[in-house]
Amino acid sequence: MKLANRIITFVLVVALLFTGMGTTVEKVLNDVRLGLDLQGGFEVLYEVESLVDGQEVTQKVLADTAAALNNRVNMFGVSEPSIQIEGEDRIRVQLAGLDDQSSARELLSSTANLTFRDVNDNILLDGTDLKEGGANASFDEQNRPIVTLTLKDAAKFAEVTQKVKDMGAPNNLLVVWLDFEEGVDSYAAEIQKPADEQKFESAASVTQVLNTTDVMISGNFTVDETKHFASILNSGSLPVKLTEKYSTSIGAQFGKDALNDTVFAGVVGVILIFVFMLLYYRLPGFISIITLSVFTYLVLIVFNGINAVLTLPGIAAIVLGIGMAVDANILTAERIREELRVGHTVKDAFKLGSKQSLSAIIDAQLTTLLAAVVLFYFGTSSVKGFATTLIISILLSFVTAVWGSRMLQGLLVNSGYFSNPAWFGIPKSKQHNLEDNITSLDLTTKFDKLDFVQNRKKFYALSSIILVIGIVVLGVFKLNLGIDFSQGTRVEILADQALKQEEVVDYLDEIGFANEDVVISGDDQNIAVMRYKTDFTQKEVLDFKAAVMDQYGHEPSLSTVSATVGKELAKNAIYALSLAALGIIIYVAVRFEWRMGLGAIASLLHDVFFIVVIFSILRLEVDITFIAAVLTIVGYSINDTIVTFDRIRENIDRAGSITTKEELALIVNKSLRQTMGRSINTVLTVIIVVIALIFLGAPSIQNFSIALLIGLVTGMYSSICIAAQVWYTLKSREMDKKGTAVVKKEKKQWGSDEPQV
Repeated sequence: MKLANRIITFVLVVALLFTGMGTTVEKVLNDVRLGLDLQGGFEVLYEVESLVDGQEVTQKVLADTAAALNNRVNMFGVSEPSIQIEGEDRIRVQLAGLDDQSSARELLSSTANLTFRDVNDNILLDGTDLKEGGANASFDEQNRPIVTLTLKDAAKFAEVTQKVKDMGAPNNLLVVWLDFEEGVDSYAAEIQKPADEQKFESAASVTQVLNTTDVMISGNFTVDETKHFASILNSGSLPVKLTEKYSTSIGAQFGKDALNDTVFAGVVGVILIFVFMLLYYRLPGFISIITLSVFTYLVLIVFNGINAVLTLPGIAAIVLGIGMAVDANILTAERIREELRVGHTVKDAFKLGSKQSLSAIIDAQLTTLLAAVVLFYFGTSSVKGFATTLIISILLSFVTAVWGSRMLQGLLVNSGYFSNPAWFGIPKSKQHNLEDNITSLDLTTKFDKLDFVQNRKKFYALSSIILVIGIVVLGVFKLNLGIDFSQGTRVEILADQALKQEEVVDYLDEIGFANEDVVISGDDQNIAVMRYKTDFTQKEVLDFKAAVMDQYGHEPSLSTVSATVGKELAKNAIYALSLAALGIIIYVAVRFEWRMGLGAIASLLHDVFFIVVIFSILRLEVDITFIAAVLTIVGYSINDTIVTFDRIRENIDRAGSITTKEELALIVNKSLRQTMGRSINTVLTVIIVVIALIFLGAPSIQNFSIALLIGLVTGMYSSICIAAQVWYTLKSREMDKKGTAVVKKEKKQWGSDEPQV
């Protein structure tokens, strides 16, 4: 019986979804908060140190410092600054979309400790005597830039000026200092220097007692300097000293180019996925296009709802999340196709396939979620953004790729208009009759000539050779560690025309930042990349940026990491990988059995090691996003492994009891052949996206994408040729040793059937 009302309902639901998305998508996109790597800006990690001996840096001190920093940031009009306390003595400041980065860095790090002193450096007044908000940029009678101050107590100022006046010429000077360092600075030393190098702000002679709250500070100021000086004073003095331990600064043009390139790459990759799904899976592919579009829209909705910041790796995570959401659709579609080949009707095949695929989908997604959570906990900055987006993607894929796809597909299937298996890519010639009692184990596959178990020793030998070669390669070449894990400064210079290495090298030497290791990159060869072994001081950062800006017209991107932070990032990366792997192994052991857990860890170690070796051979830089890629592969590789183990377990259950190693080998081979098509198609869809990111995406995530590509290929190989074979080896040894049979094991079902429509 054909039910036209199901088709009408389907059309109405889809029309409602796309109408809602179409009318609101512009606002949703406009509301997305872009990270500094997508719109320019800078990030600084400060270590907080006390200014006074014996003073402790407590949480209250950190909170007061963060509040003072926030006041200073507000003067630059940054819409949504991020100022966060980290640990016991650090504060991280992120300012995206800021044009005047140099002034902001100076303003943030200055303690703004204002003092009025005599020529003997004795304190007469300090910042506490200044009225709140009482500093202003102004002009004197000769129209020269000055700073005016409003003091709290006129009588106190009269007393101070009386004291200075009584010192007599030429010592009757009231010296104004900003950030005077006790035991280091002195008026006597500074007065010997040229006027433009003196550290004090001004030194005015006092010839009469001034009983007033209005003070005028004149000097060799520019208009911008008076504004800057007044801003610092009004923002309040910091109770501590701030030392930069890590910083990254990205020019606005770099951010704009990165955003455009990565979005374009993502769109191209997703369109190719849609075309593949439609051509190969037909009706389920059409449904997946709808749900994946909804999935992407919902990711952005949730992202805006939690006020998260979208970074460059975050965009990659969204695109990757789309590829991973496809996995759920492919798993279900493949199981439906199997049931159709056995002889079931479309309705029965849809019901059975949806039910049988649910366990593998949930197990696979949960392990990836575990890796993402670990990455979020140990990650910093843009890596945290990647993890956040990945977590959102995984959770929403349950809503769209599992529930949504089944609901929409159920409407079409149960309408009766799509009862021909050809709608699912299965011709009549490949469909058996139920009376033949054909099971999925009896179905032929494209991979029936492959005997995985028989060749397991060859796989072991190949992996062992890779292991030995890898150890030698790492011993000789080691890893090309980026500044994230060592120490130093990485710089990218952008020009409007093609650059030549020799010219850039000569220019760097000219401005006092000599570097012979300059790499020219970019589609137009207009980007110069270089690394320094030392981390730049704040002054060096500002001087370098000013010089490059003046020469090339674009603010360079610059990241600097101290040795302390580099070691911490490396330690956290190892923790993240170890905890993620341990959690996944425990999960697999509990859900399946401990031997499968050992197979999983062997597979994961194989994948991680292979990626590391390839990066060592190709001399690709290993930075913090590399860890994000490796963790993603850890989660993604385990997907293949779990799907394989789930099918082995299911086929053992169908067999009931296996008494010989030959029967066990047959089950393993059959299970691998049955899941091979799904593994190839799933990896292929993600590889499409990754290749698009490599060739069309921003250069800053190229290594990230390369690591994903290597991991996806090795992950599929290790799931089939390592994980399953290790389990077979261990299981067959148990059969030899104990003489026991492999019997059906009751498994916990994650959920009920698919939504009934």
